[in-house]
Amino acid sequence: MASAAVASDREPVIRPLLLSEHPSDATHRVYVRGQVVTTLRFEKAVDASKTKLLGWEGRLEPLAVVRNKVVLEPIHDLADDEGIPLIVTLVDGTEVAFLLRHPGWRQSDGADQQVDVFKDPESYASMHAALRKALKEKSALTEENERYRKEETSEDHALAALLASGAIAQTPFKLADRFSGKDDDSEVDAQVFQGKGKVAVVFKVKNTHSQKPWSLKSARLVTKNGGHARAVAIRVTTREITVGSSGVVAAVVDRSAFMEEGVLTSLFLEIYRQDGLRQAFVQLDPALLAR
Repeated sequence: MASAAVASDREPVIRPLLLSEHPSDATHRVYVRGQVVTTLRFEKAVDASKTKLLGWEGRLEPLAVVRNKVVLEPIHDLADDEGIPLIVTLVDGTEVAFLLRHPGWRQSDGADQQVDVFKDPESYASMHAALRKALKEKSALTEENERYRKEETSEDHALAALLASGAIAQTPFKLADRFSGKDDDSEVDAQVFQGKGKVAVVFKVKNTHSQKPWSLKSARLVTKNGGHARAVAIRVTTREITVGSSGVVAAVVDRSAFMEEGVLTSLFLEIYRQDGLRQAFVQLDPALLAR
């Protein structure tokens, strides 16, 4: 039941780009995906007659300019090593060069949905965007620190760490099932374990990509009916799996996660890799809970 599929619950990606922060960068990268619209938004109106893509035929829909926005839509995904130049000219004559790239194995947010481009760092809009970015980063750091604090005393995280390290004999789990799968970039071998009041899954991931590392972006545990999120303890053996190497992602689910309105229900466990694609999923049924 291992698979690769695009994650459908990703929040809209709005990325501020302050040109003054990158004075040495003559060309700014914009990350695009096939059949996904990406919008570049500027402080001033865009001169449509002097804004152009180079070598885009057959790879993108015709360029669209709407006042201060440039709208892009690739017909299909670009290759990892492929780039399409874009020159945007504003009504005041300012030229800004971009290079459209596939997000590939980009570590952060994948494809851009909207890029807000600011030339003047002192403008209200530019300072507001910078403040929002800083607050978002601070919030993420606070959330991460709180998560680490809770994980230090979590029994389930301790069990997940033992499973990830291969010390299965030191846990109360017994093997219940196996499954495997592969795509062009990776191979997954997984084991499902049952224990007293808990269920565990261990994913062994081999990175078969020719150039780029693999890492875990996120894991989701949801109810089969309704898709309600549930808590899951995750541990990995390494933050990044290099080319040709393998790593382990271990998950432990408590009995309480299976409860919905007083009744035990089935769950879906999904793991997503760094580019936002779903790497593997498994259905966990209440029957796995040993008594």
